[in-house]
Amino acid sequence: NMVKSGNRKLFFDTHAIIRVLEESGFSTEQAEVIVNLLVSTTHNNMDTMYGDMVTKTQQEILLQKVMSQIATVKKDMIILEKSEFSALLAENEVCVFHTNVMNKVQADSFLELNLEKSRVKEMKAESEKKLLETKNEMMEMNAEQERQVTQTHMKIDTEVAGLKTMLESHKLDSIKYLAGSVLTCLTVVLGFLRIWM
Repeated sequence: NMVKSGNRKLFFDTHAIIRVLEESGFSTEQAEVIVNLLVSTTHNNMDTMYGDMVTKTQQEILLQKVMSQIATVKKDMIILEKSEFSALLAENEVCVFHTNVMNKVQADSFLELNLEKSRVKEMKAESEKKLLETKNEMMEMNAEQERQVTQTHMKIDTEVAGLKTMLESHKLDSIKYLAGSVLTCLTVVLGFLRIWM
């Protein structure tokens, strides 16, 4: 704490001021009142002015406290920075691990996809080959069936022609036999008619 104004020395002579005022026409009592008023005002001004001031010792103590607090904050910042760096490093390692795992899974997926594509292509080629073979076999079977059908039609046509020819010949034979039988019957009837007549 600063020393109060009552214990401080004034830097002017109050008695000399009283004498100057008396010489100027003031009475002793008036001069003393003016000087007392001047001293009181000076003390109040000094109290106000010194109230905002600190001593050099107080200033050094405050400076040491501030420097100590700055050092503490600096240390805390270094610790925080290291812990944040450690956390970031750990997070980065986790990210790198996950990235490596994802890359491995992606590479495995691409490999399996390529293998599956080549397998599907092989199956497609095999299916197309079997389909072509089956198509060729069916075409051969169709050709064979058409040939057999054609042969069967030819045989049927030949048989039908033979049957028609045979039918025609039997028809002629039947007509001949019928004509012969009719003529024979007519002859017999005529023969009986002659005999009876």
